[in-house]
Amino acid sequence: MNATKNKTVYLGMSGGVDSSVSALLLKEQGYKVIGVYMKNWSKDLPGMKCPWAEDLADAKRVAVKLDLDFEVWDFEEAYKKRVVDYMLEEFKKGNTPNPDIMCNQEIKFKLFYEEAMRRGGDYIATGHYAKTDGKNLLRAADENKDQTYFLYRISNESLEHTLFPIGDMKKPDVKKLAEKNNLHNAYKKESMGVCFVGEVGMKDFLKEYIDIKPGEIREVESDTVLGYHEGAVFYTIGQRHGLYISGGLPYYVVKKDLAKNIVYVSKNLNDDNLWTTELELGDIIIRTKKAPTEVLVRLRHRAPLIPAKFNGKKVVFENAIKRPASGQSVVLYDNEICLGGGIII
Repeated sequence: MNATKNKTVYLGMSGGVDSSVSALLLKEQGYKVIGVYMKNWSKDLPGMKCPWAEDLADAKRVAVKLDLDFEVWDFEEAYKKRVVDYMLEEFKKGNTPNPDIMCNQEIKFKLFYEEAMRRGGDYIATGHYAKTDGKNLLRAADENKDQTYFLYRISNESLEHTLFPIGDMKKPDVKKLAEKNNLHNAYKKESMGVCFVGEVGMKDFLKEYIDIKPGEIREVESDTVLGYHEGAVFYTIGQRHGLYISGGLPYYVVKKDLAKNIVYVSKNLNDDNLWTTELELGDIIIRTKKAPTEVLVRLRHRAPLIPAKFNGKKVVFENAIKRPASGQSVVLYDNEICLGGGIII
């Protein structure tokens, strides 16, 4: 007897190839699959039409082809409060938050999970590149696509009821399987913009919601005014592009003074503000009973894993690293297992 036959899975379907192939695999495995499009954001912005209607149509088309029940769950109000407002507040503080991480924590693996369980589901599933053994969050087979960096904050409770159908697959094989099964979105272009507004740039998005004031760009060594910026919140430490300062070697953002609305830059790549051997973390989540002191660390999605020591509050590196922006996440690993992580203070 097929153990999955009477198990119900609510699958988040975004309209992309990853969740579509997840639907195909779950159905082949004998689950009762109910496709759900999470309507998180639908607002158009100047010069940018929100792609939610097209994504919904793509998801629905796949569900019809695979003969799946399909529903739309509206999380827009909660999304604005829990993800967008959080992001805006962090930018106002001078931090650089990651909305995708908060979306997974608050929406996909909280609200979506809770609603699926309330409706009698046995599992939820998504098209993320990740794996689970039922208790631990594990890195995906495709190291280039591994998305555990974005998932480190999801609850262990939801993880116990989560399936990642494509976690053992490589992205090219996912596309080939979609093509083989005549899924129309086999080669649909991936969205690389803000997670909830498609291809619009973060700067354009922030301009709609934050009162931006132009200010001075100064050289940190001489305090000379070199130019002007659109708003200090747009800049991150280490940023080189978008400064529009002419003359010789490139300048890097090394410091921000939000109170005075000044961005400080330097040509000195060895400036102390650009490098560090340790990072202090806040809002730490540890997924296992105890994290080891010797860990592997990922500082951004697709960044290489680097060894570090973790003392429960900070990570310490043997060699100096380029300092990531405050508000970004440091994710900890013990080989394949994602241990958790924290947000850079």
